[in-house]
Amino acid sequence: MNRTQLSQLAVFAAVAAHRSFRAAGKELAIAPSAVSHAVSSLEESLGVRLLARTTRSVLPTEEGQALLQRLAPALEEIDIALEDTLATRGRPAGTLRITAPRFASDLLMAPRLGDFLNTYPDITLEIANEDGFSNIVKEGYDAGIRLAESIEGDMIAVKISPDIRTVIAGSPAYFEKHPKPLHPRDLVHHRCIKRRFTDGSLYRWEFEKDGRELVVAIDGPLIVIEDRLGVLAAVNGAGLAYLFDIRVQQELAEGKLIRVLEDWCPPYPGFCIYYPSRRQMRPALRAFIDFFKYTGL
Repeated sequence: MNRTQLSQLAVFAAVAAHRSFRAAGKELAIAPSAVSHAVSSLEESLGVRLLARTTRSVLPTEEGQALLQRLAPALEEIDIALEDTLATRGRPAGTLRITAPRFASDLLMAPRLGDFLNTYPDITLEIANEDGFSNIVKEGYDAGIRLAESIEGDMIAVKISPDIRTVIAGSPAYFEKHPKPLHPRDLVHHRCIKRRFTDGSLYRWEFEKDGRELVVAIDGPLIVIEDRLGVLAAVNGAGLAYLFDIRVQQELAEGKLIRVLEDWCPPYPGFCIYYPSRRQMRPALRAFIDFFKYTGL
């Protein structure tokens, strides 16, 4: 393999990852036409079509996907070698791709992102907000952030938040018109703010007391996809909301929201960064974990 093919393979991998010539060019800081030329030259030299191109999308062909599976570990080793060279100079570097729910991004990462990126100026951080559990190896992420209870056992998990509790809450104005629920079953008589996940499913509220678990299919006049809107709606009397305590500490303290069913909402482990066990961890990922891990202070 000559050096030209090595650069062409890197371009091909970038196009496959982004499903776009333009996005790949932006990442590699080259023109889209140069990206297209590199991939076409690679296909010509190999004698196979690697990408199926349409006016709307770019997808790897069967041959392209097979090449990517063999290519990915080699490119990762090259990235690690380059980053290790920079790390010996105290400079973790490279693009770091993280998948996280928007809630975790907003509350756990966003307030500290400026400090992190200023501390590590050679790291480019890409955050994808999604609720469902992601196969980070298959989807090309370096790590993910999810609740500890949902992380698979073959992943390494590092805590980044304290234990959390669920909060069922409504505004004083809401409770002027509706009695406070004393049991989760009472929620069928209440206007509840529903949450739709990015995969299209509606969340069913979960409760636990004295080892007994209960799941309630609630109903109400509002469906949201972000907890921020749910908080605002609850504060304005739209109904009861199902939230995390670290999200509404201020609203509870100021009396804008009143908590109910607290005895059915015990604490449980919070959020973790999770990542696969690797022979050698990228310096950029190590820097990210060390910066955001929960210290209990």
